Amino acid sequence: MKPESVALHHLGAAAALDPELLCIFGTGDLGRSLGQRLLQSGYKVVYGSRRPHSCGPVPQGAQVMSHAAAARSASLIFICVHREHYDFIEMMAPHLEGKVMEVLIPYCVFSRLVPGAEVVKGLNTLSAWALQNGLLAGKQVFLCGNSAKAKHAVAEMATKLGLTVLDRGSLSAARELEDFPLQLFPQWRLPLCVALGLTAFFYFYLLIRDVLYAYFEDGKDISFRIMVSLANKVFPIVSLIMLSLCYLPGVIAAFIQLYRGTKYSRFPDWLDRWMLCRKQIGLIALGFALLHAIYTFIIPIRYAVRHKLISLGIVPINISIFI
Repeated sequence: MKPESVALHHLGAAAALDPELLCIFGTGDLGRSLGQRLLQSGYKVVYGSRRPHSCGPVPQGAQVMSHAAAARSASLIFICVHREHYDFIEMMAPHLEGKVMEVLIPYCVFSRLVPGAEVVKGLNTLSAWALQNGLLAGKQVFLCGNSAKAKHAVAEMATKLGLTVLDRGSLSAARELEDFPLQLFPQWRLPLCVALGLTAFFYFYLLIRDVLYAYFEDGKDISFRIMVSLANKVFPIVSLIMLSLCYLPGVIAAFIQLYRGTKYSRFPDWLDRWMLCRKQIGLIALGFALLHAIYTFIIPIRYAVRHKLISLGIVPINISIFI
């Protein structure tokens, strides 16, 4: 054998890496869905349950043990239990000392029950539905924890699931992460507020100009136009303004990059937030354009029906006159 050559050995089954064993407390929808995804990613999964022999169905290939036995067998434990079952965690405190705990329950409760565990807060933005349907590729999750080693272990696991991990620092950010699932359409708030503000402004402006002015100056009562004709004037105006607001931040960003001479510098916070809302702004513009199209079809039908009713009322009068 030459000195620079490398000796090759047969790789048998014993040389293969043994999959890491992960523990999940909780056999509900979230626990089962998470276990299924972990098994598909090459991990071994053991469930900790109060009733190991009658806990209900679990993913094929997973084991079910008591809480104590499951905690002793794994170094990374996921907590997926309901609030009414938190009492067992305090009794499990001696078995959880030094373990890496991925907590999907409020951190303030868990830190009081198990003060000696290495807690990582995260993955609480994932739903059982997303885990079951495999909608994880590229999805961003947030982690926070006081132990860099524990966060690295959870981040490595999340990356294998296809998630993008963002470190939010220490556990002091846990309350912020817990509030994320409670936010209703966070990227839609600014576009909706702008759209509603524009709609109210132009509606009242046209109400004063077309209806109230005609009533007080000329004595004409055209209040019947308020719900249809007046609204149909507002929709295209708001739609065009929202469409311009969708493309305007890209133009401003281009000028800023030309002025700075680089495209790698960060945009101002107001422009960054504006650009993140462009998709929502464009969809709202499309919605107002659709309303304008619907109202445009309704108005001729409305006038045709009105003309027909007037004609039906005039015909009997003409007949009675000729008689």
